[in-house]
Amino acid sequence: MSDFMNKVYKNNTIIYKVLLFLLTTVAIVYLFPKGGQFKYEFSNGQVWRYDNLYAPFDYAIQKSEDEITIETKTITANSKLYFLYDQSIVDKVNTSFKERVARLEPTDSLPDAVINSLALEAERIIQKVYANGYVEAISENRTSRQDELIAVRKNNEVSDTFFKDLYTNKEVLALINTNLSDTNLRGKFMMVDLLADIMKPNVFYDDAFTQRIIDKKIEEISYTKGKVTSGELIILKGDVVEGNKLEMLRSLKSESESKVWTESNYNWIVFGYTTLVSLALLMLLLFLNKYRIEIFNDNNKVTFIFINILLMIFIQTMVIKYNSDYLYVVPLSILPIVLKAFFDARLGLFAHVLTVLLLGFIVPNSFEFIYLHIIAGIVTILTVSELYKRANIFISVAQITVIYMITYFAFSIIKEGNASQLNFEYFLLFSANGLLSFLSIILIYIYEKLFGLVSDVTLLELSNTNSKLLRELNEKAPGTFQHSMQVANLAEAAANEIGANSMLVRTGALYHDIGKIYNPQYFTENQSTSVNPHNELSPQDSARIIIDHVIRGIEMAKKYKLPDRVIDFIRTHHGTSTTYYFYSKEVEANPDSEVDKKKFQYKGPIPFSRETAILMMCDAAEAASKSLKTPTAEKIDNLIERIVNKQLEDNQFQNSNITLREIELIKKVIKKKLMNIYHVRVEYPE
Repeated sequence: MSDFMNKVYKNNTIIYKVLLFLLTTVAIVYLFPKGGQFKYEFSNGQVWRYDNLYAPFDYAIQKSEDEITIETKTITANSKLYFLYDQSIVDKVNTSFKERVARLEPTDSLPDAVINSLALEAERIIQKVYANGYVEAISENRTSRQDELIAVRKNNEVSDTFFKDLYTNKEVLALINTNLSDTNLRGKFMMVDLLADIMKPNVFYDDAFTQRIIDKKIEEISYTKGKVTSGELIILKGDVVEGNKLEMLRSLKSESESKVWTESNYNWIVFGYTTLVSLALLMLLLFLNKYRIEIFNDNNKVTFIFINILLMIFIQTMVIKYNSDYLYVVPLSILPIVLKAFFDARLGLFAHVLTVLLLGFIVPNSFEFIYLHIIAGIVTILTVSELYKRANIFISVAQITVIYMITYFAFSIIKEGNASQLNFEYFLLFSANGLLSFLSIILIYIYEKLFGLVSDVTLLELSNTNSKLLRELNEKAPGTFQHSMQVANLAEAAANEIGANSMLVRTGALYHDIGKIYNPQYFTENQSTSVNPHNELSPQDSARIIIDHVIRGIEMAKKYKLPDRVIDFIRTHHGTSTTYYFYSKEVEANPDSEVDKKKFQYKGPIPFSRETAILMMCDAAEAASKSLKTPTAEKIDNLIERIVNKQLEDNQFQNSNITLREIELIKKVIKKKLMNIYHVRVEYPE
């Protein structure tokens, strides 16, 4: 099965996407609760905006959770405490007493008559104490009032008594001292010690039995408190939803949703969910196909997007099933943060909106939920940038959290008509939401390893000029290294001007010419003498060496495991352009024969993104500017216009999703930067 899926994944992109689409749809529908949805939305304090509502059937008015909680607490607080009377301890005390008295030997100071008299008094004390019961010290703390009525279990019979009627350890000692005769002090002290030694508590608090009685009473609580008959008016249009009307509506909602389930409409509910989820995922695929074709054609990236949407829905549904009060603790803003980090803002927002809309079918107060999260998603897209700067993510998360709080505050005062009913627990949930949003940084790192994607954080690491590959470029081809640095600066400025990914294009520019490491002396920027090795070669051989630096660069990039997004800049920075200098020399050398132009042409592909198009323009412009012996503003202007217009004529930008307006802006940036590099001043008329 896994081999089959791998073949489909690699060779049948459409079949794989269909399977992915179906599996994701099934997974999301499986996660959704299958109960029916009540067709009216309402909340406490809001005006009923629908028509007059009458009961469609008989149903009971259900008690609220607060009412059930209060009843439960009342039962627990007022329930009698149960104690266990242990008769076996009494029997042991009596037996032990008789044995100990029988062993007493009379003396001159303690004759038989005194012993017998004290023994009778002691026996009466034992009978008096155990007639009521002797409670253990730990059990004394089970009640706070001496006059509390408790239940005592004795021989499977339960009798009520006051806790004060039980004897405590202190009371037993006092009773012994008071009721023993003082006529013979030696005999009294002996009998006190004897009784204190043998008398043990025989009444114990029965926690398990007490809890069992409480649980039984709680189970007997009625969850209803009235009845609504079919046809009875529930609420009029324009009435405020509160009090008894709110209770009747909540009960109707609960009963209606349970009836949908019990009336075996399960298949219809599943069909409805499947249709809605399919439409949402289909819209996402159509969006990718129309506006992000390079992502659509990459099964790995499409899988990544679907998995992230499914993950957000899974977490949110689990929280709802656990406790819908924690609805807003789920950081859905992670989705646009992650997608923007790897792709772009537009895709991140589109996927976020679809995810929130899908979740709107299963959450309470769906309009509020959707509005809150869409606004938060927009703020996320607008504020989260340059994730490699730690301060940026902290500031963005803080802004997102504040937006959540402000939006919730606005909804609350609309519902309640004032701010006194604000549930401040929600502000804690939004704060937790913000803190959990920082998990996006960890997720981005994990996704880079799992899916081979590249974020700005990795690009920042790659753009470090102390990396092994860039150091090698600097050592073996210093001129190329300086050229790459200049191109990187130009490209970064141009990307910032049109809102492209500046970190990506800068990193791509630093590595675009690494293939020149193999034959650095054949490239003019590395020639420190007047000797040109191309003079010893034919135009075809020279062109082959020049063109070969792209292929060698790709090989080296793969050897050093550079990401595909960076290798794309190596592949495309010359597109399908021609090495015109060597082509012209070949034509001059062979005027009577037709020269095969393809031998002097780069293999491509042409740029397929704004970033790769920017690099092509900046690379050609920076290299050509070195040929200007006396750079002036006019010469630089004409040079840039000629280079970019030639690239446009050759259709080098037709797949790069870049506009003519953006190209004009890029040209202006390149001209300005080159004039700064060559210290050119614009001459103004006197």
